[in-house]
Amino acid sequence: MPSRIFARPVEVQITGSILLYDISDPVGGKGEPVKALAAQFRDLRRSIREGYVRYAFTRFGVPYVVSIQCLDSAPRERRLACREAYPIAERFLKALRIVGGQPSRRRTDMPSDIATRPAAWSSDFTYRPTGDIIASSGFRRQGGHPDFTSYSQIRFPLERTPAFVRSQSFGKRDKSDLPSGGYPWRDNFCESRSFSVGQCPGGFGHQGQDIRPATCPASNEGGDHCDPKQQAVVAVRDGVVIRSLKQQAVTLQINTRNEHIRFRYMHMSPSRMDADGVLNGRRVEEGEKIGVVSNYLDHPNGTTRHLHFDVQVFTRDGWIWVNPYVTLISAYERLIRSRGREIGPEIASPTEPNAVPEEVVHPDQQEGSEN
Repeated sequence: MPSRIFARPVEVQITGSILLYDISDPVGGKGEPVKALAAQFRDLRRSIREGYVRYAFTRFGVPYVVSIQCLDSAPRERRLACREAYPIAERFLKALRIVGGQPSRRRTDMPSDIATRPAAWSSDFTYRPTGDIIASSGFRRQGGHPDFTSYSQIRFPLERTPAFVRSQSFGKRDKSDLPSGGYPWRDNFCESRSFSVGQCPGGFGHQGQDIRPATCPASNEGGDHCDPKQQAVVAVRDGVVIRSLKQQAVTLQINTRNEHIRFRYMHMSPSRMDADGVLNGRRVEEGEKIGVVSNYLDHPNGTTRHLHFDVQVFTRDGWIWVNPYVTLISAYERLIRSRGREIGPEIASPTEPNAVPEEVVHPDQQEGSEN
């Protein structure tokens, strides 16, 4: 085991699921064997992906992944290096015993569902195409990742409208006209960051989308008070919270017959979430308040006031980040009860605007019992 003491607890995650998402993943299914564990796990493979060291194997016909968040570099004072995580994960695996039997159902591909969309067109909501990130904002100036999938039919994560999906890091470079204060929306999933994101062209990206609430109006004749520091963040689905004390991120996990998906929220106040009991195992309902938009990043005032929102789906390599941009567009349309208009290199016809595909795609999900 590593000889040094870490600043934070080392959390080992294990997920087993017969329901898998078959996303476009050029490096999926790769990894190296671990000789010390070969007798216990014949098909075990180890890989470092998207900021985690991952150990993938199959037991009783069910794929499992054990993972630890780590830094793929030399050890740092406050961050666990992936090589330091190896003996921790392997000690966990040596002690692991999985009991059960073969799945009761044969695996089958599940058909896509159709996301509901309003019939009327919005007078002001516009968005740029998926993958159209701000010029030169990607890793090594590469572009974005067009992804036309709406991964789940969700409630929009902010309680109130309007809200704007736009970059908080490269906003000054964006030359788009903003006729309505924050429209058109713009994809920022593959903006350059130090995070590994396999779906992005350069292998690094933002992991999710930055969402900004509108500023409060100077006066509100309806009497509905608006406090700019109390703009509520809500659960996008019925689900279970994954979050330990003092963590700045809260994850909502959905585990149903036809979905195995996670939604992560960031930059809300950890102390406030602790006080409100937003902690591991708590069940929340769709639309339930779980926090407020804030500016926390390792410490108060560490970033601008916005919500970072991202989506992970479970694959044979474990949880993988996918682009939530189209998922958010679809959710926002349902919240405002009208369809947005895509604007881009080719301006859409007023009568037949470019539209988000109407599918909620669950690619190659395999139906059966989950563990």
